[in-house]
Amino acid sequence: MEKQMVKITSCNVTQCAYNKHNSCHTLAITVGGPGDACPECDTFMQGSQKGGIMDVQGGIGACKVENCSYNQSLECTASAVDVGMHESHPDCFTYKPK
Repeated sequence: MEKQMVKITSCNVTQCAYNKHNSCHTLAITVGGPGDACPECDTFMQGSQKGGIMDVQGGIGACKVENCSYNQSLECTASAVDVGMHESHPDCFTYKPK
């Protein structure tokens, strides 16, 4: 069985190097870690250099947030994901605790 990567449908973290027009354009992001207080986008990168590929819609490569109900074997099972700013860092807004 082939699993399709869950896509990021929106990202309002406009200061990220991979964000163009409120969309994520990297192949995949990693979300959080077991000890993180929030489901942070670990791929977030700020700086003058821009990255990503314009015709690529970003996806979830790995989810390390143990207490998310969409996390199964470190893979995201949500139908789609939204990413946005929470305080001073980007979070997965689709996160749902178990």
